[in-house]
Amino acid sequence: MHTMSMCPECAKVLNAECIEQNGKIIIQKHCSEHGDFKDVYWSDANLYRKFERLAQSLSGISNFTASENPNCPSDCGMCQFHKTSTLLGNIDVTNRCNMSCPVCFANAQKSGMLYEPDMDQILSMLSMLRNQQPVPCYAVQFSGGEPTVRSDLPKIISMAKDLGFVHIQIATNGVKIAKSIEYAKELKDAGLSTVYLSFDGIKEETYRIMRGFNALPMKQKAIKNCRQAGLTSITLVPTLKKGINDDQIGDIINLASQNMDVIKGINFQPVAFTGRIDNKDREKTRITISDLMLLVEEQTNGQICRDDWYPVSTVVPISRFVSAVHGRLVPEFTIHPHCGAATYIYKDGDRLIPITHFVDVEGLLELLNEVTEEIENTKYSTKKAILVSKTITKISSFIDKEKIPVSIDVTKLMLDFFKIGSAESAKPFHRNSLFLGAMHFQDLYNLDLKRVERCGIHYATPDGRVIPFCSYNILHRQDVESRFSKPYIKGTEN
Repeated sequence: MHTMSMCPECAKVLNAECIEQNGKIIIQKHCSEHGDFKDVYWSDANLYRKFERLAQSLSGISNFTASENPNCPSDCGMCQFHKTSTLLGNIDVTNRCNMSCPVCFANAQKSGMLYEPDMDQILSMLSMLRNQQPVPCYAVQFSGGEPTVRSDLPKIISMAKDLGFVHIQIATNGVKIAKSIEYAKELKDAGLSTVYLSFDGIKEETYRIMRGFNALPMKQKAIKNCRQAGLTSITLVPTLKKGINDDQIGDIINLASQNMDVIKGINFQPVAFTGRIDNKDREKTRITISDLMLLVEEQTNGQICRDDWYPVSTVVPISRFVSAVHGRLVPEFTIHPHCGAATYIYKDGDRLIPITHFVDVEGLLELLNEVTEEIENTKYSTKKAILVSKTITKISSFIDKEKIPVSIDVTKLMLDFFKIGSAESAKPFHRNSLFLGAMHFQDLYNLDLKRVERCGIHYATPDGRVIPFCSYNILHRQDVESRFSKPYIKGTEN
């Protein structure tokens, strides 16, 4: 497959090819000045092809902010080349932090400059996301640095809620939440939906290597405080590095499954490389999404196997069906099939049961696609109502009732969602399951610009731009922060 990439040395845009080699998918490219480069794109060619087969393609936003003839990816704003709307808006509210981690994208202490947009700038960025057309951005994440070092974070969260964001989360190390139940309650009362908590494993040594000290007791305390504060939606976020914590994936899943009253998901993030790194070192530490799937299978003794994972874009037929039935536009997760993977897990006693074990996922999606097309092509409300009624009835036929976990009525949860079709109606489904996800952010070695074009996680910047996550961290972060920063004064972390 042909794509475009960049030179890791000079950042020149290059032609690239994704080819199969020894059962793996390799991305390779040539720079006339710096020579040949290749890296593992996906470690399992069969899984790569499965995800490719399930790709979904629809339009992105219609109110572009970039120039009419942009040079991708150097002219990022949001242009006509971009094919996915903002599914999760990301706003860095500071680059200050109360930790100093080797794997972090942003750190004021190291740069000597403070990037901290004021309330007016944050309001402008939030408004820009909400004004996207044809579907406004409904979810936002406040990140950093460490967002909780800002004393006005609760006000920022309230502002986002007032603007109509349905889902509001913070990407946090948990330090401040671990110190104070009252602070966790304050965040909840302000409108916080989810705590996106960095969580790299269950071993002390892992944290000493990745975070510089044993942060595990603090992480456990943060989870406990969230529970007591009524913040019952935590997503654990392990940054995976081969040889450091890839042996703890199953343990992290088990820990989450034992705390599903408060932990609702795990989003694994294989490490991305910044700066120069030679081939041998990269091979030693690189983990791809398909590596993760195989490790999960191995470390859960086959309870969650590689075939239980699907690309995030798999849910597009559900979005289209809801939109057609209820007559309103909803976010469509048309991200690149190789950007991420996901599945849902239920617990039945000591067993972990993926949703794919009792739901015919592909059969259900095929039905939804067929019915949606019929609904979109009919002008008669009576026929539309009949189609919807028949579809709701048929949905249960794709559920194997003998394999459903006995503790919950999954059939009812799914039918209620399809009937109502709102974010609120989906909450019971999420409350009773554990989301497992993987998102492999790119670096200059494995960069695929086709992935950038389909990115759904976007940074909003103070200069009025919306920039895909990977291109922001690879190319634009330093420029944006330097233009909107001032000298950093030590001692302002808390």
